[in-house]
Amino acid sequence: MATPVTDPRPLPRPQPRWHWLTRLAFRFCVLYFSLYIVLTQMLTSLLFAATNDNGAFELDNTRPVQAAVAWVAAHVFHLARPLVMVETGSGDRVFDWIEVACILALALFGTLVWSLFDRKRAAYPKLLAWFRVVVRFALAATLLTYGAVKVFPLQMPFPSLQRLVEPYGNFTPMGVLWSAIGASPRYEFFAGAAEMLGGVLLLIPALSSLGAMVALADAVAVFTLNMTYDVPVKLLSFHLIPMALFLLAPDAKRLWKLLVRNQAVAPAARAPLFRSRFGNRLALVAQLAFGAFLVGANLHSAHAMVGVYGANRPKSALYGIWDAKTFTVDGQTHPALITDAARWRRVVFDLPQFAAIESMTGGWTRYGADIDFAAQTLTLTRPGDKSREAVFRMSQPAPGELALDGIMGGRHLQVLLSLVDRAHFLLVRRGFHWIQDRPYNR
Repeated sequence: MATPVTDPRPLPRPQPRWHWLTRLAFRFCVLYFSLYIVLTQMLTSLLFAATNDNGAFELDNTRPVQAAVAWVAAHVFHLARPLVMVETGSGDRVFDWIEVACILALALFGTLVWSLFDRKRAAYPKLLAWFRVVVRFALAATLLTYGAVKVFPLQMPFPSLQRLVEPYGNFTPMGVLWSAIGASPRYEFFAGAAEMLGGVLLLIPALSSLGAMVALADAVAVFTLNMTYDVPVKLLSFHLIPMALFLLAPDAKRLWKLLVRNQAVAPAARAPLFRSRFGNRLALVAQLAFGAFLVGANLHSAHAMVGVYGANRPKSALYGIWDAKTFTVDGQTHPALITDAARWRRVVFDLPQFAAIESMTGGWTRYGADIDFAAQTLTLTRPGDKSREAVFRMSQPAPGELALDGIMGGRHLQVLLSLVDRAHFLLVRRGFHWIQDRPYNR
């Protein structure tokens, strides 16, 4: 009996074939996410770059991109007013919305062209493997950037002295959120640690799916807060959600079987980045090394800023809230001779070289403040309004009191201020209690 002849060569693996809608969606995601990451602040976080006066490198701050967006604003959306292109701290400027519209249009057009010229390709497993790395690191870097400044409570600092004396009804919704989270540094740390956790897990290839789930929870929570408290980071926080979903999409069926149907699932089958084992090991080491750099750099940067913007930041030499006990204008103290808008209610010295004066009507005026103890003078300056500039002689009649005597707006002012103990405020002194027989909610 003859021995059958066998072919020693291994059988080729069957090539995957994606549904045409999956291929279409993948092409769109590659183009849209790539443009958004490269053009916006996500690139700054990914490269940990700081190259301009605003501390960030973003391609949409360059002249060609700004000119293109301005052209679209004028000729497509027919906006007559000029766009605000300088960094204002808002990520929801008209410029940003039009930029996203441009990215969307380019991604749709690119998807159409790509689909026409590459319609015979059945799947993109290799491109998916590489693009997952890009999205993982872009999403992780963004979470690390925002997480680090919460772990060290910088993004939402404890309410300032001026905040402590402002009526709650004067707060904006964003001000309410910022003050509420800032008043609880422990919660801010927890929120930052959750973002850091998502970022760290995304940086580790074997844990990236778990990291995407944590990142999705973080992004949904942040986006909800931004939408309900009118925080102008709505666009960025929204984009983090579909990016996390993109990373989870290949595992959707497995997660459904495991979490919903309680069935066993096989390990995920992912295309390797390289054909050789050495190349894949090198890629793993490179990812872990760059991830460690991002984690360490963000934590180091945030820690360094604590002494500038955090609890240890420099304070004014006259730091405190000073209530006006007496207020005299040209030797007259009768209320009928002093309008409420002109009379001081209190003066707040918080940051060095600055002061804020509240009038009896509740309005605040901010000044530059030069405090000279050697000459016993306080100089207040206000750019563009010389009428409110003044030089006061300072004296301390008693501990906790400050007397000012000088000319402001052509009138002779004499003010006696009394220092308010910061611990007087319940928000400052209340603290945390394990045991409470009754709720203490004021």
